[in-house]
Amino acid sequence: MASDKLRNAIEALDEEEMKMDMSSMIDLVFLLLIFFMVSSHLIIVQIDKRVEPPTAKNAAVAENATGRVVVNVLSDGRIFGDDPNSEFATSDAITDYVDSIKQRNTDSGVTPTRLHLRADKNVDTRMIKKVVQAAGEAGVFDVIFGSYVVEK
Repeated sequence: MASDKLRNAIEALDEEEMKMDMSSMIDLVFLLLIFFMVSSHLIIVQIDKRVEPPTAKNAAVAENATGRVVVNVLSDGRIFGDDPNSEFATSDAITDYVDSIKQRNTDSGVTPTRLHLRADKNVDTRMIKKVVQAAGEAGVFDVIFGSYVVEK
C-alpha cells in the first residue's frame, strides 16, 4: 500500500514539468544594483555660469575627472574656486586652496592632482599666468584649460 502511494507520487512527478523559481534571482539582481548605486560616487565638476570659456577646434573632453582642482577666472579678473562665494584676492590664497585640495586627494589616494582652469574668454592672460604659477607653488603642474568644442 505504501509502495502504491510512492509509485503514484513518482509517476505524478514524472508527468509534471519542472519549473524554476526566478524570484530569488530577480531579488539578487536588484540588491546588487542598489549596492553599486550606493557604493559608487559621482564625480561632479561645479561649473560657474559667470565664466564663458573660449572655443577651440581641437578641444577634447577630458576622460578622467578625478583629482581636479577647479579654479574659475571671471572676465573682470576675479578668481574663485568651486564655491562661487569664496573669492581669492591673492596668489597665496590660490596656493593655499590648491594645496589643501592636493593634500585631500593625496590622503584619499587620488593622484595626480590636476588644475582645471576655467578662464573667461575675455580675461587678461596675466590672470591665467597668476593662477598657474600659484598652482605650481602648491606642487600642481598638470593644467587642464577649459574650453568649448566647436565643429571642425
